[in-house]
This record gives sequence, structure tokens and C-alpha cells, in this order.
Amino acid sequence: MTAVKDYLDERHDKLDFYTKAIINAHGQNHPEVFDVRQQYIKLCLDARDSKNLDENFEKLRQTTHGYAIPNDVCPVFEATYHMLEKADSINASA
Repeated sequence: MTAVKDYLDERHDKLDFYTKAIINAHGQNHPEVFDVRQQYIKLCLDARDSKNLDENFEKLRQTTHGYAIPNDVCPVFEATYHMLEKADSINASA
């Protein structure tokens, strides 16, 4: 739990900005990013409260179709999904 919390804490400012940015840039064509943003906020709150994050990551995997990156998105979208996927991987190995 500490490893994934540390990972999320270290990237909080970037992920917070990126999850907002992809809504503005891609929300019209990829409405799932609105859910990704909400799930990211809940993930941060649950990590802060030292809750089990398995369900959070399960929802993110479902919403993102396994962190699949659409063909028509920008590098920020890709980076967002890569960081969330890495956090998921850290959580799974803990």
C-alpha cells in the first residue's frame, strides 16, 4: 500500500492536471475520461485514508478497457493512462 501511495503522491500534481486536461481535450470524443477523473479523485482519497485500492483499480481497468489508448489522442492522454496503469501494477504487486 505504501508503494502505490508514494507513487500517486509523487505524481499527484501531474495526474491531477492531466486528468483535467484530457477532459477538455478529449471529453467530447471519449466521454469515459469524465469517469476516469472521478475515479482518480476517489483513488487519491482512498489512498490517503489507507484503504484497499483493489476495487478502485478494477473500476479504472473497466472504464479504460484495460488502459487501452485510443488512436486519436494526444501524448498527455497516453501518459495519464500509463501512469494509472503503473499505479495499478504497483498495487497488484504489493
